[in-house]
Amino acid sequence: MQLGLIGLGKMGGNMRERIRRAGHTVVGYDRNPEVSDVSSLTELVEQLEAPRTIWVMVPAGAATQSVVDELGDLLQPGDIVVDGGNSRWTDDEQHAEELGAKGIGFVDAGVSGGVWGLENGYALMVGGDKEHVDRLQPVFEALKPEGPYGYVHAGKVGAGHFSKMVHNGIEYAMMQAYAEGWELLEAVDSVTDVREVFRSWQEGTVIRSWLLDLAVNALDQDEHLDKLRGYAEDSGEGRWTVEAAIDNSVPLPAITASLFARFASRQDDSPQMKMIAALRNQFGGHAVEPKE
Repeated sequence: MQLGLIGLGKMGGNMRERIRRAGHTVVGYDRNPEVSDVSSLTELVEQLEAPRTIWVMVPAGAATQSVVDELGDLLQPGDIVVDGGNSRWTDDEQHAEELGAKGIGFVDAGVSGGVWGLENGYALMVGGDKEHVDRLQPVFEALKPEGPYGYVHAGKVGAGHFSKMVHNGIEYAMMQAYAEGWELLEAVDSVTDVREVFRSWQEGTVIRSWLLDLAVNALDQDEHLDKLRGYAEDSGEGRWTVEAAIDNSVPLPAITASLFARFASRQDDSPQMKMIAALRNQFGGHAVEPKE
């Protein structure tokens, strides 16, 4: 299968490689000419045979809107655009309507896997019409982890990004719980090896998880996280999750509290936020704030 891929950053570049390893043809475009296969979106479209599939992996908001607008002028009826970034689900509905008026299909794909996805595969939460989603199955199969799990057609347009948004909200709360437990262990005199306590939880406990494994990785690199400033950004999806909860009258006390804790990290050097920052760096390659 042929695929155009726009955005070859930390995730997009690895996704291009994983899809190619599965035997498919990927033509990638990025503003950085050192990683791009073509020099423009026009050239990208010209190199693909109709009906074309273009996967967009650029930042949510204005950047995605700009790419969708340009593709709407370049593509033909029967082509499909996939937004695999972290767009808000309401933007998906708008993009599907704009492209649909020109006969171009639209699919939204929430993608989880971070910098580890190349080797481990990416979890995919997809929204869109069945006919469009079915055409994309070879790409989804190439990207997902081996085995029966890691992919879902979650529903109509917007469902993929809404599901990924909730996924990220849960991620906020899980990281916050690990961070709070780590700070409490560090605070008492009786526990003399907090890192090994965390390591001991990796097998046989009810709280073992990939995030716990990454926490141990971070502690192996910096046992007391002394090199990090207790500061953590939020991607925006935690905010959207809380907003959606308010709109639907669904109580989310843990997720909401974890979002507010990140806001607090921007006021003080929070020990808990050192762990949050370390975890975000481990799974997503997100930037950390070094301690001055």
